[in-house]
Amino acid sequence: MSKRQSAKYKLDRRMGENIWGRPKSPVNRREYGPGQHGQRRKGKMSDFGIQLRAKQKLKGYYGDITEKQFKKNYFEASRMKGDTGQNLIGLLERRLDAVVYRSKFTPTIFSARQLVSHGHVYVNGVKCNIASRLVKPGDEVTLGKKAQEMALVAEAQSLPERDLPEYLAIDGTKATFVRVPTLDEVPYPVKMEPNLVVEFYSR
Repeated sequence: MSKRQSAKYKLDRRMGENIWGRPKSPVNRREYGPGQHGQRRKGKMSDFGIQLRAKQKLKGYYGDITEKQFKKNYFEASRMKGDTGQNLIGLLERRLDAVVYRSKFTPTIFSARQLVSHGHVYVNGVKCNIASRLVKPGDEVTLGKKAQEMALVAEAQSLPERDLPEYLAIDGTKATFVRVPTLDEVPYPVKMEPNLVVEFYSR
């Protein structure tokens, strides 16, 4: 499992957006970047800069997955039929940690990855501790008995700022992955631009 080295909210401030839509985000108070030079007037960003920013934002949203993993998802998406950007979103949303987070079993994508890696999540009744595992339509994701009693899970389910998407069927602590979503079905708090990510990698 890749360990996040820097503070989560630094990413919010670097992007100038509340990426996860959380009320505690410092962007709600200060929209400029972190550090002593954060308030400097920004110059016009190059096309490369815009594409890089879109990639960092999308990669960061899914728990800052490693560049190697993210690139692997991109190449897999480019080999699939249809729009590469839509395919990339579909692959990222099929990740087990993303499904756990979307099902409101945990308050953050980071805690979702931790819950999976600690062996508290089951796919079709079989324990799975690989956060990057891709679930398929029809797969059932459930929480173990120990996880069901965690304060973390209760906190996540009471969060008002997150909606349950239609491509998941939730029944208590069981989530069924109904179908692979399209970009407009995914409840991102900010605008994601996978087309710019595709441009970044296809340079």
